Amino acid sequence: MSDPHANSFDVLVLGGGSGGYATAFRATQLGLSVALVEKDKLGGTCLHRGCIPTKALLHAGEVADAAREADQFGIQAVFNGVDMKAVNAYKDGVVTKLYKGLQGLAKARKVTLIEGEGRLVAPDAVEVAGTRYTAKNVVLATGSYSKTLPGLVVDGERVITSEHALALDHVPDSAIILGGGVIGCEFASAWKSFGVDVTIVEALPRLLAVEDEASSKALERAFRKRGIKFKVGKPFEGVERTDAGVKVSIQGGETIEAELLLVAVGRGPTTANLGYEEHGVKMERGFVITDERLRTSVPGVYAVGDIVPGVQLAHRGFQQGIFVAEEIAGLHPQVIEESGIPRVTYSEPEVASVGLNESKARELHGEDKIETVQYDLTGNGKSQILKTAGFVKLIRVKDGPVVGVHMVGARVSELIGEAQLIYNWEAFPGDVAPLVHMHPTQNEALGEAHLALAGKPLHVH
Repeated sequence: MSDPHANSFDVLVLGGGSGGYATAFRATQLGLSVALVEKDKLGGTCLHRGCIPTKALLHAGEVADAAREADQFGIQAVFNGVDMKAVNAYKDGVVTKLYKGLQGLAKARKVTLIEGEGRLVAPDAVEVAGTRYTAKNVVLATGSYSKTLPGLVVDGERVITSEHALALDHVPDSAIILGGGVIGCEFASAWKSFGVDVTIVEALPRLLAVEDEASSKALERAFRKRGIKFKVGKPFEGVERTDAGVKVSIQGGETIEAELLLVAVGRGPTTANLGYEEHGVKMERGFVITDERLRTSVPGVYAVGDIVPGVQLAHRGFQQGIFVAEEIAGLHPQVIEESGIPRVTYSEPEVASVGLNESKARELHGEDKIETVQYDLTGNGKSQILKTAGFVKLIRVKDGPVVGVHMVGARVSELIGEAQLIYNWEAFPGDVAPLVHMHPTQNEALGEAHLALAGKPLHVH
């Protein structure tokens, strides 16, 4: 006789990306029975088609640049080219190792994995391949997809998305990247390191337009120096296929030709035809609307990750997953503040930030209520050893806490941990200035910037 409760759980998670699996793992830790539905592979976009493989490509590009530039460190090396088959093997090896680890964790946590495409068929039920699964709590975590523009057809060969770009078996001679956001700038950086002639086309006035203007300008200077071309304030108008690749038209009558066009205009929420609206879940432009506790308009249904309006970052979804699991378990976790989520673009140089940019800070607190300081990495010993340029910029409310940290330079992603503590703990410059920062490290730059903002600058002119 079959168990009538075999397909019934405390928590049912629809989607196995960063937000989904974090929800599942934390919920089982808290003693809840959990099923997780995934149509592809556990780990989602981030592990298989996003964060991890792109950073592997960027690191391979960093190695290529190090070989080219070895003589400036007194090292004799020869750069013979890029073997994309070997690069892909390295990239895929990293992904495979992490995937196997994740599978092992799911098994150890006793998460019931249900393979297939799930659909919400009731506020407390999901159907997969004709089988109905029910739960006291349903968590929607179906992730996102690469968007395109109206009329711009992605063929996967000449006009591609980031997913196609990660699977290329050769280094293209040239590429046009449509979009100067995080994805566009990261691919531009990696491809330039591989020897690709790259041009970024961006409709907004600057690259990384959501970042502080000083960070955008620093990245643009660095890209010019590296030979990465970009055209900002130039909306895309059309593309033609040519014998050699593509011809792109942009505002002003200008055309650009290249072997391929990478469409990097952002990501859209994967929510269509999944039964959400049919069962009362409030939606807006395809996104699932939640309150600050990630509850949807339907009692017992939560949402996490890229389908919830806000920054589409894996670590945001991951933390939201933990939050929802604890919320369901009755632990009343602290609400996640969106502006306290760190952001990094892993280009060369890297751009990292947390909190408010200067214009937003002045808008919120008043023009005359904001103080800033910018510490240049030329004064930082470790940065000079690495031969990187950039800065640490701090934004504070006068006589108040630091409300924004913005950094540009090689490896500044590794400094964002302390920066997010400073912002999220509402530290004053005087709270950070007495802390001893290890010498020689780039981390000292954060200490120096806070010394300056606390009124006692040392390595600052």
